[in-house]
Amino acid sequence: MKKWRLFTFTSMLPESNYLFVHTLLSWHHENDRQLPWKVSKDPYQIWLSEIILQQTRVAQGLPYYERFLQLFPTVFELAAADESDVFKAWEGLGYYSRARNLHHTAKEVADIYSGEFPKTYEGLLSLKGIGPYTAAAIASFAYELPRAVLDGNVFRVLSRVFGIEQAIDLPEGKKSFQKLAGSLLPSEHASQFNQAIMDFGALQCVPQNPNCPDCNMQSICMAYQTGRVKELPVKAKRLVKQSRYFHFFEVIDGGHVWIEKRIAKDIWQGLYQYPHIESTDPLPDAGSVLWTGINYQDIIPVFSTKQQLTHRTIYAAFYRLARTRLKEIPDSWIKVELSRLQEYPFPRIIHDYMNRKEWLLLFNSGEK
Repeated sequence: MKKWRLFTFTSMLPESNYLFVHTLLSWHHENDRQLPWKVSKDPYQIWLSEIILQQTRVAQGLPYYERFLQLFPTVFELAAADESDVFKAWEGLGYYSRARNLHHTAKEVADIYSGEFPKTYEGLLSLKGIGPYTAAAIASFAYELPRAVLDGNVFRVLSRVFGIEQAIDLPEGKKSFQKLAGSLLPSEHASQFNQAIMDFGALQCVPQNPNCPDCNMQSICMAYQTGRVKELPVKAKRLVKQSRYFHFFEVIDGGHVWIEKRIAKDIWQGLYQYPHIESTDPLPDAGSVLWTGINYQDIIPVFSTKQQLTHRTIYAAFYRLARTRLKEIPDSWIKVELSRLQEYPFPRIIHDYMNRKEWLLLFNSGEK
């Protein structure tokens, strides 16, 4: 990989910022993460990587990035794809609104911009699902525009090194951090600086137990000097998590199973699931199950699990039910051959159930 000369462009910065930038780039010179999208100037590939990596670790996101490029090598293929195929490729990443916005934006770029992403920060920001951070990332990485990125890694590095106690989740705090990041940015080498500070936050200045003893920022890091590494960055809002309880019914009908599509504007919109009810507590009462037209005693509990999302904890219980117990089938249910069930995109919590040994035996045999 091409190695830049550190002093060439950092020497043009104000003296107060020079030491930080030079120290950062010195670290990155030896610790640059070798990732496929970092050597690309294709805005489609950069955009794809940024959307996938939102709320996702690099190790988890890399296989998805490679899968999307294999299935949809250009924005035109992605735009022409069926939404279910996009969801299926996205399956397991969570936050499916990202996949929905990804598909929408691909159509917009293909149809309105003839497949060419806007070449300005403002133009990129106008696209659905692209916020200030993603627009700045594409602008700097693809076009070398002088836009400083500001993600969780950058907030953390800046707050610790400069000892900033402003809350990163309040408007005034975000403005202050954006101003600082912009003042540090070498205008002609935006992509190198942005990659360096994000890599530093991801590898060195991590959220928990950062490697401070072996950090070359020790002498200039205010948090390290004052023993406040664990206290920074500051968040004003405390995350309130909600618990939700889902009860899924696996209705077997010969070699088929019944499923339904989630169409409401809620988690997992556009994905498929077993027919379900939601309750306010871990166990459904007998009356709540009568929506199927059966008695509570007719269902067989077989599995339970939970999934932790950012704002909520999902508790799921799975029950097995024979088709013969049902008086009628709701119009929203879809009858699917067991051998074709895995062609449909499901939320991860359903996959936790499907990956059980007992279910796999059922799937392979097609038995009742």
